[in-house]
Amino acid sequence: MPNAPSPEPGGWYVDDRCTNCDVARQLAPGLIGEVEGISRVLRQPRNAEELRQLHAAAYACHTRSIRHPSRRLDPALDPYPLRLDDGLYFCGHNSRQNAGANAYLMVRPSGNLMVDTPRWSTELADRYEALGRITDVLLTHRDHVAHGRRYADRFDARLWIHEGDLEYAPDADHVLRGTEPFEVAPGVVAHPLAGHTEGSVLYVADERYCFSGDSFYWSRGSQDIEVAQSVTWYSIEALAASLARGVDRLRFEWLLPGHGDRRQLPADEMAERMKGLVERVQALRPEPIDFTAVRW
Repeated sequence: MPNAPSPEPGGWYVDDRCTNCDVARQLAPGLIGEVEGISRVLRQPRNAEELRQLHAAAYACHTRSIRHPSRRLDPALDPYPLRLDDGLYFCGHNSRQNAGANAYLMVRPSGNLMVDTPRWSTELADRYEALGRITDVLLTHRDHVAHGRRYADRFDARLWIHEGDLEYAPDADHVLRGTEPFEVAPGVVAHPLAGHTEGSVLYVADERYCFSGDSFYWSRGSQDIEVAQSVTWYSIEALAASLARGVDRLRFEWLLPGHGDRRQLPADEMAERMKGLVERVQALRPEPIDFTAVRW
């Protein structure tokens, strides 16, 4: 966006700690955009709703880079946990120690589940627990393990990870093994998906919600499901094989990634898009790690 307007002097701005993780642009579209590979405030909020959007972005930002020279963030405008759907919440307060990843909370009759974790604080833990008892903390892969044990202990919950990434969370209570799907809670199935890391896992709840970790995400640029080819730590070929092996078992309406945008579509359309993703990923080859090459 080379012609994006400059922020007004003295107004809200994004400081130089921004890592271009994209979460702010998801939460405050039109107010925050990508300019030369980094988030920038495109214009100042014009009404109360836009100010709420800006605060949602600021309270999710893992570097706390969304700032105003003469104002503090208003705690009353911290929306987290933010309801996305019935029983589905975005945790916000992304953590620098988890690479700025998104975390989610599912409210369920059998016990609530947290997928990956936000930054740790007792005040935040109280907020999440106010929605009901949390029985399980589900880790998608090694990059998102920070705070997992602390949240699990705080909630007296079980901590899950796949054996491929176990060395990064050796104190996990339950270890997923192999490549076969496994039901971790009633209606919630873990699907091992080696590729982004050796122990990457996605979790599908009720054939409705897919928590994909960093395995794939919704790209606003391509308006489709994409993989981060240039940020694949283990093997793009392994990811292609994992997707091909599991695509017919995956059915969901909501795509909820650790990085990249969220999207809700009819399950049949998601299934067709996943088949298209499999074909595209099979044609990919290894690339050097390059965070700037990710297509948000």
